[in-house]
Amino acid sequence: MGEPPPFRIGELSAQSGLSRDALRYYERLGLMPRARRTTGGFRLYPAATLDRIRFIKQAQLHGLTLREIQELLGFQDRRGRERCRSVQRLLAKKLADVDGQLQQLQELRHTLRSYLSQCERTLGRGTDEECPVVRELSDDPS
Repeated sequence: MGEPPPFRIGELSAQSGLSRDALRYYERLGLMPRARRTTGGFRLYPAATLDRIRFIKQAQLHGLTLREIQELLGFQDRRGRERCRSVQRLLAKKLADVDGQLQQLQELRHTLRSYLSQCERTLGRGTDEECPVVRELSDDPS
């Protein structure tokens, strides 16, 4: 048995769940190999492209950006330990980014809890005073 027949863009879109525009975008970014063209100008994607798209989607589900996935796919020319080291560096950087985002989110959470407490205290007094959070956010920081 030979190679499975190639997909036209509409078929690949239906099989992968990605729009035609997304497929073209992935191709422009180099996430997928350039499709060869028919004499009529239709894109023809090898059947293996579907596996590539599944890889991309799986990597996105794990929080990797398209840029990071592009970098990860660029490690294909490496093998064994060299490839694993490259992936390790990418993942270590991603983890550091996530840790930084978590820190920022924890700080935001603390601020929001504080603001919420201020609102609750003000509302508990039963007066018609200005919201302390709005007042604080309106103050000139200089």
